[in-house]
Amino acid sequence: MPEEPDFGDVATRLLFENDRVRIWQMKLAPGEESALHRHELDHVLIQIAGDRIAVVPDERSQGPYQDYMEADVKPGQTVFVPRGGVETARNVGAETYREILVELKAAPTV
Repeated sequence: MPEEPDFGDVATRLLFENDRVRIWQMKLAPGEESALHRHELDHVLIQIAGDRIAVVPDERSQGPYQDYMEADVKPGQTVFVPRGGVETARNVGAETYREILVELKAAPTV
């Protein structure tokens, strides 16, 4: 059985965490890639700045993006993404890419 790789963080800087959410900042210079990471939680990403971003899925990915994808950045665009993705983010644009990523943990029991 192939050895499981060392996964990195889902973004470049942890901004906040409590029992309900984990909030990250992703910042990638032109041509820069994130660490290979696994999304173990559903999350919402909010694009802040940049011009073009790519998702490079890994063969282990069970998320919604199974194929390489590039997209224009639309500051303010908000996207819900289900858990399961194993991927690398790549800035394929000419501007620094920035996003806020909000991981959603289980709701508290009442």
